[in-house]
Amino acid sequence: MKITDTIKYAGVADMDLDLFESQYIVPEGMLYNSYVILDEKIAIMDTCDKRKVDEWLQNVEGILAGKTPDYLVIHHLEPDHSAGIKKLHEKYPEMKLVVNPLSARMLPQFVKEDLSSLFVTVQDKGELSLGSHKLTFYTAPMVHWPEVMVSYESTEQVIFAADAFGKFGAQTDTDDWACEARRYYFNIVGKYGDNVQMLLNKIKELPVKTICPLHGPVLSGDLGYYVGLYNTWSSYEPEDKGVFIACASIHGNTLEAAQYLKGQLEASAGEDTKIAFTDLTREDWAEAVEDAFRYDRMILLASSYNAGLFPPMESFLHHLAADNYQNRRIALVENGSWAPSAGRTMKAILEPLKNITIRDKVITIKTTMTPENEAELRELAQEFLK
Repeated sequence: MKITDTIKYAGVADMDLDLFESQYIVPEGMLYNSYVILDEKIAIMDTCDKRKVDEWLQNVEGILAGKTPDYLVIHHLEPDHSAGIKKLHEKYPEMKLVVNPLSARMLPQFVKEDLSSLFVTVQDKGELSLGSHKLTFYTAPMVHWPEVMVSYESTEQVIFAADAFGKFGAQTDTDDWACEARRYYFNIVGKYGDNVQMLLNKIKELPVKTICPLHGPVLSGDLGYYVGLYNTWSSYEPEDKGVFIACASIHGNTLEAAQYLKGQLEASAGEDTKIAFTDLTREDWAEAVEDAFRYDRMILLASSYNAGLFPPMESFLHHLAADNYQNRRIALVENGSWAPSAGRTMKAILEPLKNITIRDKVITIKTTMTPENEAELRELAQEFLK
């Protein structure tokens, strides 16, 4: 794959990876992207994960065709992008390392050999000329590590975006980019929306033809679509009008209530209101986090457990809190056979979050639904469709 005649793709696909960062299910693998700019000076843009270093190095050598690189630009030090630094240095010991002040300090944590004599340290808006290509660097702290920077190549109008605009999966097409990009964003970058906003503001006036992220496909064409979604996501605004139902049931009674509520919502919802559902005991929690951020309303149904909350729901809510969940409307339904406790436990996790509106009335089910519970759920459905 080539990005342009002088910017080449050197990345690798990992189709055997089951869990990214040892927690996110990736049935379609992952891409570890790296790029090579060929000019009077040659720059390699990032390395890859240790699982694929040998294959990545073969790709780089094929692009170089016997030439020696002048620079390795290190946008992000996370191990899935920095594991090839040592091997690349061993092969090209005179190659300079382009770092910012923070990545210069952090690099010894990832490569034990002292490489500081090779550092070319750049500041925010610092520049590096390769000949006809010129790179400008923009620091992007906490997108999603503190040392992150992105770079802009002005001649061909390319942004090397680090982990921004990345996605799960090893596909190189963009037909369904938003689905796995959304799951990736909210679970990995989502906590740092304010920082993403700062980065978007830094680069918003740049003329850009291509975005080259460290994961997922290279983006071109209607870049306003991708930037627009990133702006929505990082502003913590709902992407779609809809109700997301998340259920955590022990023996199936709470699940039955959730399915009843789902039916009531679907029967009355207009075409412009989506209804989404997840069973937190069976389905991917990271997709549930994605949907919680995607829609403007959420209804939680959970069993009580050990005088608290059934762990699948408790874990889900803690993930939302860790990702800075905010600006949403929520209703709670609890189930408990003798001392219902799920409602107060859910409230205690949710109430400290920013701009969260929790329905005053918690619906309480005692083991199985009664006709009164069904009426309460019908009332809730009508209320949450307004």
